[in-house]
Amino acid sequence: MKLPDDVAALAAETVAALKAARMTVVTAESCTGGLVAGAMTAVPGSSEVVYGGFVTYANEAKISMIGVPFGLLREHGAVSKPVAVAMAEGALGTAGTHLAIAVTGVAGPDGGTAEKPVGLVHFALASEDGTKHLKKQFAGDRDAIRQQSVVQALRMLLKAAAA
Repeated sequence: MKLPDDVAALAAETVAALKAARMTVVTAESCTGGLVAGAMTAVPGSSEVVYGGFVTYANEAKISMIGVPFGLLREHGAVSKPVAVAMAEGALGTAGTHLAIAVTGVAGPDGGTAEKPVGLVHFALASEDGTKHLKKQFAGDRDAIRQQSVVQALRMLLKAAAA
């Protein structure tokens, strides 16, 4: 599958930066359904830095695959800062990589609420230095929201690798 040129270029830049920093990464993806890992693995040689990814679309997958506590999901919902952080930290602990990026959001076209509208996406980046969270509100249709989410996740990884 051919990625949009801007996404392909960003993925290549991210993979190169991870290689230069000698860092490995794992993804924990909900609304992006593996697209972040897919963008990176479209880059030749990415196997040096990409450990793999967890597509944890269902809450049960978040719990069983990367250890997100049921209580967090019940109290805050899947699209929340605490769950994004738990996803990143759970993936990092499970995979043993240098970095873990987590993405959880409402891609639409349905499923939005007043508190969590379509386009709301939470990101978390975990490393041994701690976990950073970012909340974004994207516009557009489902494909646009998912693509913007992939770009944001790659930018976070690029920044971490360059630090």
